[in-house]
Amino acid sequence: MSANDSPTSKDSVVQPTAAWVFSSLPRIVSFGLGAGLLRPAPGTWGSLLAWALWAAAVSRLPDAYIAALLLAAFGLGCWTCQRVGKEMGRPDHGGMVWDEIVAFWLVLWLTPANWGAQLLAFLVFRFFDIVKPPPIHFFDSRLKNGFGVMWDDIVAAAYSLLLIAVLVRLEVFP
Repeated sequence: MSANDSPTSKDSVVQPTAAWVFSSLPRIVSFGLGAGLLRPAPGTWGSLLAWALWAAAVSRLPDAYIAALLLAAFGLGCWTCQRVGKEMGRPDHGGMVWDEIVAFWLVLWLTPANWGAQLLAFLVFRFFDIVKPPPIHFFDSRLKNGFGVMWDDIVAAAYSLLLIAVLVRLEVFP
């Protein structure tokens, strides 16, 4: 497949290649710097990349900058996921993991800054993102655009944060 070809066929979406993903900035962003190409479970790989980026750089920013970064990253994701989903003929291809990255940054920002809490946050977030309890499934199944791709993961992050807040309140985490 050449860099200009769409990775679709009449019957199904073909797994995109690294050459295809790395041929445009929206694809690179949507596929989480390539993390979405990893199999199995690209969403888990995207969340792990989010955690690594958080530990290496994002967590070192002042809170106001993190808030601005999250808003900008959400907006960027709405645009890139809309564009790449349209190119692929599939609005929410599993390889598009920017939504997991941004949502998990939100979870990490509001989670106690210790490895145990962050590991639990990772597991809880992945659970809600995979199981998609209401209304996550509602949004995932009905909003088929860039905003929808991003929004269902933000709702999974909200569920995760609610559970973590309860655990903090119960003094499971300091």
